Amino acid sequence: MEDKEHTKSPWPGPAGLIPVTSGKADDSNLINRRFLDSITVEMRIIDSVTPDLSKTLFGRKYASPIMLPAFSHLNKVGKDGRKPMNEYAEAAKALNRLNWVGMEPDEVYDGIASVGADTVRIIKPFAHHELILSQMEHARKMGAVAVGIDIDHVVGKDGRYDIVDGMPLGPVMLDDLKKYVASTHLPFVAKGVLSVQDALKCFEAGCKAIVVSHHHGRLPFAVPPLNLLPKIKEALKGSGMLIFVDCGINTGYDAYKALGLGADAVAVGRGILAPLLKEGTAGVVEKLKRMDEELSELMLYTGVKNTSAFDPSILHGAQV
Repeated sequence: MEDKEHTKSPWPGPAGLIPVTSGKADDSNLINRRFLDSITVEMRIIDSVTPDLSKTLFGRKYASPIMLPAFSHLNKVGKDGRKPMNEYAEAAKALNRLNWVGMEPDEVYDGIASVGADTVRIIKPFAHHELILSQMEHARKMGAVAVGIDIDHVVGKDGRYDIVDGMPLGPVMLDDLKKYVASTHLPFVAKGVLSVQDALKCFEAGCKAIVVSHHHGRLPFAVPPLNLLPKIKEALKGSGMLIFVDCGINTGYDAYKALGLGADAVAVGRGILAPLLKEGTAGVVEKLKRMDEELSELMLYTGVKNTSAFDPSILHGAQV
């Protein structure tokens, strides 16, 4: 009897099955969730000790490889004068995490940066390149740890270049990336990499890091980031580039799987959104502390002593 929720497919997902999908973001995220959950873990408990979760990124040491996300525009929905963008930056500072900020005008970015958390500013691929360069330089003056661009936020739902808040976006060419990298002394990050081809182009451009991501389902029928992560990791072997991952990272167990497959660190987005909007900084702090506990739990179960000692052979599944 046919499973009404699944259909046979050439897509090499768990058990060769995927949910029937329309290409909408919710379906892409469901595929991603099922892929994450399909990865299982073997136990290596003898000689295992409490792990060290600290991680060095861009030459700075953080308490955990679980980072805060590049949200945008959340201050617009803050009630009673609250500024959620600032609040999760406060959580990052309190917990010594790397913080990320998405599309914001300079004056809003300044308020977030003034919280004092180490911050990466991610800029949209504006059609006007001078605006990109200007925002990169402004971030440098405000003490940003790194800057970068959402390379995946080019296409709108009408099949043309997107327009966000009335601001036209444009294509990201390899020569553009080279120009942006050369324009700053800060490490440059390409966010939204979902192929070996783009990863190698980012390396050629001189990027210091990439974020393997489908931007919470922007790409219809998006392959799960962790599906491609091992191939991207192998392609960039010896390059020195940092590889970050986001999309669907909701628990420390999810983070473990991403780190085990080759990520240097992960960003948790939707997982902190509800506690952030409901409880502010305290809710985010509580969520991240619990994720750290879950990450430490799996590391201790599997003999991973620190964040540089992950072993992909511990993980099992259709794509591992």
